[in-house]
Amino acid sequence: MVVPTAANGGDQQKPYEIPFFDLGEGDNDVVEGGGRWRELCDKVREACETHGCFCFSTERIPSKLRQGMVEGLRQLFELPEDTKKRHVNPKPYRSYLGKNDAVPYLESFGIDHAPNVEQARAFTTLMWPQGNPSFCEAVKEMSGKMQELNLVIMKMLFTSYGLDADEHHAADTASYFRLMKYKVPPSPTPADGIGLVAHTDKNTLTILGQNDVQGLEIQPKNGSWVPAVIPDGAFIAIVGDTLKAWSNGRLHPVRHRVVIRGEEERYSWGCFLMPKDDSTVAVADQLVDGDHPLMYRPFTYSDYLSYFVHNLSDDALELYAGFSSPPVGESRRTCMD
Repeated sequence: MVVPTAANGGDQQKPYEIPFFDLGEGDNDVVEGGGRWRELCDKVREACETHGCFCFSTERIPSKLRQGMVEGLRQLFELPEDTKKRHVNPKPYRSYLGKNDAVPYLESFGIDHAPNVEQARAFTTLMWPQGNPSFCEAVKEMSGKMQELNLVIMKMLFTSYGLDADEHHAADTASYFRLMKYKVPPSPTPADGIGLVAHTDKNTLTILGQNDVQGLEIQPKNGSWVPAVIPDGAFIAIVGDTLKAWSNGRLHPVRHRVVIRGEEERYSWGCFLMPKDDSTVAVADQLVDGDHPLMYRPFTYSDYLSYFVHNLSDDALELYAGFSSPPVGESRRTCMD
């Protein structure tokens, strides 16, 4: 199944189609070793190579949990600015972001280890000293389920490439959970109310959920920007730079952005899977052959992220780890092959 998107550029342009899969459990037999497992693994891999993303539904995340997240986000972002500013973290994209000239319509928080109840509670009690148990539980449950789904998708990619998805690759990964609100631009609305500037994700794999307000746009290979219409209750998975490096350039980290139109606020939340800071990303040996020569040197993820934060280049991966760039030093250990 594919999800057609309303393409920019007039009615003559063929709508762009993002693949859509059911990753639920139960009668559809999408479990490891089930009748549809290998077939779906190949389709997910093809989508990640061609489009850099795909939409999916899943029974793992009930609608009640999704509704609880949206309501909790409304409560969170209605808090006073001084309260929200309490959330400070030295890592990139974790501290509270608000009133930023580069992204004037975006507010966000990043939470490390959110599936851990103590970490989720530490965040919610920082925001609500009297406590907000329902939102704490929603953050813990939603981030945990999305982290599990990230790892399932990674296992599907390993399987489709004929690689063993050992447990060690999961042990060498981490994630952080990001909570976002996109405010309605002032009237008159700018031609493009950019809520989040165009970029590729630097991590391994991202899963995003949202309320019923669209706004995400993607830039297909050699194409113009098109809306990524996410069906109600569905999620979108997005390939990151780290996955491109591991796959020796096979998997495509799609450029994307958020554009705010209309008069409704957009709420979204994302689980960003990534290597642990001291882990080294290296091309899987099995993905190097005569048709696919080695494209990237091994690199430490935290060093790459630091390079990007200080340079903000669209070609950060090629400049930092491509063989046309200066060497970045010896790797310490490999987290993804």
